[in-house]
Amino acid sequence: MLGTYYYHQIIRKTIISFGTVFNQIFIKHKDGDGDIYNELRVPLAYGPSQKFLARIDQQADLNKPIQITLPRMSFEMTSIRYDPSRKTGVTQTFKASDGTNLKKVFMPVPYDIGFELNILSKLNDDALQIVEQILPYFQPSFTLSVDLVDSIGEKRDIPLVLENISFQDDYEGDFSTRRALIYTLNFTAKTYLFGPVSDTTDGLIRKVQVDYHSSTNTNTAKREMRYTVVPDPINAGPDDDFGFSETLEFFQDSKTYSPTQQLDI
Repeated sequence: MLGTYYYHQIIRKTIISFGTVFNQIFIKHKDGDGDIYNELRVPLAYGPSQKFLARIDQQADLNKPIQITLPRMSFEMTSIRYDPSRKTGVTQTFKASDGTNLKKVFMPVPYDIGFELNILSKLNDDALQIVEQILPYFQPSFTLSVDLVDSIGEKRDIPLVLENISFQDDYEGDFSTRRALIYTLNFTAKTYLFGPVSDTTDGLIRKVQVDYHSSTNTNTAKREMRYTVVPDPINAGPDDDFGFSETLEFFQDSKTYSPTQQLDI
């Protein structure tokens, strides 16, 4: 089983989707009359906040006439853990189409990916502007639509849950030390990891049939109604926009449908 190469880039896509949520945040500065005299987009980069703080303290000039610009945001993936609360049967499979052939895929495995978002600012008002543009969207989750497996068009809604918020103000130090306000927001993305996608010779399900009985004991109860659903048209393909035909049949006999013989016996 192990050794079959596949790579759906699910974790990478989840990281990119997380960063995309926060890459369009702006702050504005106003004068005493309430007029806007400065507006800027908050930079966002992947990496721990310690790296940016070390860059401020140790390499302030970086061969440039100005220091590193604040405010800015950084994020990083901090953990990956299995989520047993969303577990499904490990041997269950489902079929999907790549547009030409029918594929068989095992049910995905639920995993929680932890993220940390850091907001670094020199002015408290700048940090508060950023925080207030983020928090109202999380109650406590915000849903991302991620194309997890391109080959079969598997797209799922991934809840992004805000777990907690912490605040740090490095105000102590001499006048030459730059102040840094740091808001840390921890998130959990509830994603799914898929295994290999394989070809299958099984056909599509073109008929669903259910028999209703007069009680829950099907050994003694008589069947009373049969509900049948088939696609319309019957030869519709996996990518067709088809409807369904529904049929109801009522019985007064004591026969039972045999799936192997496909007969009422």
